[in-house]
Amino acid sequence: MQIGDLSRATGVNIETIRYYERSGVLPLPPRLGNGRRVYEDSDVRRLGFIRHARELGFDLKSVQTLLALQERPEASCVDASRIAQAQLDEVERRLVKLQNLRSELSRMVAKCGKGVVAQCRVIEALYTPSS
Repeated sequence: MQIGDLSRATGVNIETIRYYERSGVLPLPPRLGNGRRVYEDSDVRRLGFIRHARELGFDLKSVQTLLALQERPEASCVDASRIAQAQLDEVERRLVKLQNLRSELSRMVAKCGKGVVAQCRVIEALYTPSS
C-alpha cells in the first residue's frame, strides 16, 4: 500500500507518517522504482500502536522504548509499567493544574457583573493573580 492508503487506514496524517519515519519510530519503507513508499500490514499495526500511544500522551522516546520492548515478548514488562506509571503521574499533575484553572475561571466569571468594561471583574482578576 502507498502512504495515502496507510494514512487512511490509520487516521494518521501523511506528514505525521513522514515525521515518524524521520524520528525512527516507524521504519523507512522500501520504495518502488518511481520513488513511492510501499507499506505492509505490519506498518498499519505499528502506526496504530504509535497513534494510540501518542493519544495517551506518551512522548516519542517512550513510544520507541515501548516498541522495542514489544519486540522482546519474553522480557519483563517492568520498563513498560514504569513508563506507563510516569505518564499516569504526569496526567495527575495536569489534572490538578486544570482543576485549579477551573476554580480560578469560575471565580472570575462568578464575580463578573456583566456591566461595563471599566468595572469588569474578569479584566480586573487578570491583573491580580490568585494565591
